[in-house]
Amino acid sequence: MLCRKVTSSRPARVLQSGLCWVMGMHSELSTLWELARLYGVQTAYYDQTGRRRQASWEAALAALRALGAPLTGLREAQEALRHERKALWQRTLEPVLLAWNGDLPEVQVRLPPSSADGPLFGHLRLETGEEHRWQWRAKDLPVLGQEGVEGLSYTLRALSLPLSLPFGYHRLTLEADGHPWEALIVSAPLKGHSLRDEAAWGLFVPPYALRSRRGWGSGSFSDLEALCAWEAQLGGQVVATLPLLDTFLEEPFEPNPYRPASRLMWSEFYVDVSRAPELSRSPRAQALIASAAFREGVDGLLASPVVDYRRLMALKRQVLEELCRCCFEGVGNRLEDLHQFARTHSAVEHYGAFRATLERQSTPWRSWPQRLRGGVLREGDYGEEARRYHVYVQWLAHQQLEGLSREAAAKGVRLYLDLPVGVHPDGFDVWREQDLFVQDVSVGAPPDNFFARGQDWGFPPMHPHRARDKGYDYFIACLRHHMRIAGVLRIDHVMGFHRLFWIPQGAGANQGVYVRYPAEEYYAILALESFRSKVDIVGEDLGTVSPEVRPAMAHHGVHRTYVAQFNFRPEPRDAVGPVPDGAVVSLNTHDTPTFAAFWQGLDIEYRQELGLLTPDEARREQEARGTLRDALLGFLRGDELTREVSQEPGEVLRALLAFLAGSRAPLLLVNLEDLWLETMPQNVPGVADGRDNWKRAMRCSLEELTQLPQVLTALQQVDQCRKGRTR
Repeated sequence: MLCRKVTSSRPARVLQSGLCWVMGMHSELSTLWELARLYGVQTAYYDQTGRRRQASWEAALAALRALGAPLTGLREAQEALRHERKALWQRTLEPVLLAWNGDLPEVQVRLPPSSADGPLFGHLRLETGEEHRWQWRAKDLPVLGQEGVEGLSYTLRALSLPLSLPFGYHRLTLEADGHPWEALIVSAPLKGHSLRDEAAWGLFVPPYALRSRRGWGSGSFSDLEALCAWEAQLGGQVVATLPLLDTFLEEPFEPNPYRPASRLMWSEFYVDVSRAPELSRSPRAQALIASAAFREGVDGLLASPVVDYRRLMALKRQVLEELCRCCFEGVGNRLEDLHQFARTHSAVEHYGAFRATLERQSTPWRSWPQRLRGGVLREGDYGEEARRYHVYVQWLAHQQLEGLSREAAAKGVRLYLDLPVGVHPDGFDVWREQDLFVQDVSVGAPPDNFFARGQDWGFPPMHPHRARDKGYDYFIACLRHHMRIAGVLRIDHVMGFHRLFWIPQGAGANQGVYVRYPAEEYYAILALESFRSKVDIVGEDLGTVSPEVRPAMAHHGVHRTYVAQFNFRPEPRDAVGPVPDGAVVSLNTHDTPTFAAFWQGLDIEYRQELGLLTPDEARREQEARGTLRDALLGFLRGDELTREVSQEPGEVLRALLAFLAGSRAPLLLVNLEDLWLETMPQNVPGVADGRDNWKRAMRCSLEELTQLPQVLTALQQVDQCRKGRTR
């Protein structure tokens, strides 16, 4: 009404126009926020300081479009809202239902008018193949609600199944008026397998950095096996490492273990060629390894302080290709075993074809011809020899990892593997599951105390709704791939079960928006797979953590992560924050400075050199670090066991490890490099590729480190403290 009355003058007309625009914009934004809530796009969040951060409407709009909302701008928000409300009420059955401890609550069924009074047929097929059938009269089911949608009245009714469900994945089909609807039922324990009340300790080591005299310039599965055997002699029970998944080490080149080419394939980079059975039957491979040029290449790799992935992979591939030819030219059990492996791991054949096509095309898959880009590969699209190679090396990696896991377990040591939250956008998984991954956004983290500009991790998120519609088959496959090998599995960025920070294409990392995920469904699948495989679960819960995450982790038996470096405080009485119950503890992580660098403030100098800190910021951080050092020394000297500790980094390190080892934490992880006071990091987050991230080799070989007095002394002390823990 106001807009119609103000018409008498030009200034009034300008005012009228402005008011109308503001009112219209306000109305459109209100509609957009309502639409966002329906799609699970968060309109605001609280940062690490507790400050409320409002999402921009541009970021929300981009996320909605990426999720499939039918709108290009604010003006279409009302129609998109109507469309989504209609779709929700027309969804008769949710695609996923949860039965905690086998108890399925009432199933909510939305019935259209045509099915409101007639018979409703139910068919349940258990994972075992057992079947159950029922019939109800729809009008006799309890009414939970009603909604009119475009002239039609949809009724929400409650349906109960008269049985308790065994653990597993079951299929429920309802049919009314000739229309079938299907749902996946996940029947899971409330909690998966757990570390219980253990007092274990273990070592953390980056796999590429571990070198031995028999190696070619990087670690191997055999080196990890030898480390497990040595650690077992000292009383350790866990060896933790970075993701062991396949990465791009040719073109494209991306050694970052947290951007793998696939979360379903192991890396042939860590295969120990000397343990491949084909080597003894391949004179060509033996001659290649014995050649002067090959030995010269290996010597150069061993002399380098960083791992040269390209050169090492090129050398290793020459030998592996000869071993592959030997296998396929032969007959007998080995070739049949390979074919059996390919049959039981169906994704491997597709992976081999994808990697071989990538080599022929020499461009990322999004630049391929349409048919290839769409996921259809045929013979002739790739070299058969290249396809065979990728299948063969996956088989070797699978065999060697199974052997590593088996030998370690026989000595009482479990592998602690890491499942990354994302996968490379040019990788196999995104190509194969294009409808599952959202292409126009990337995952990252909002600005926080450590990254003022936020982080863009450069990989696409999974679509929360399509993952449900597909029954989480990809997520289940990723878990099973790791749980065949792991004794403990770390879930990278476990907050992603609840929400992920989506950054629209072309936007900065500080311009993202959170998108929610159905967390309980992820926890149910995780608990079920953990229970079945007897694998303990640890969630990486560092960074911006929403309030519901940690209670949910505790509720479902997922262990928290406690990093002492993030819990140091400038007060001597309280310099080390308390360790939460059930947390896996460590002094630092692969993304933080080593202890020696932290203690001496070298990480601050390094970040200033990289341009991550201004001189003034570096000076203030050094002052704060000095206060922290004084507080930690005061704290340690107040403890009866560590009262004599000096400022020497080695003594402080051992004192802090003793303190953590005496806690009630079920598992303490010790960074192996800390024990000889390494100062250079393995990774500096936020630094562009080209630095030494994920490349630095250990200064001590495997044979050397097992004899270092300071290493042995520290680990013997840790073992004694763990066995006599009191805190």
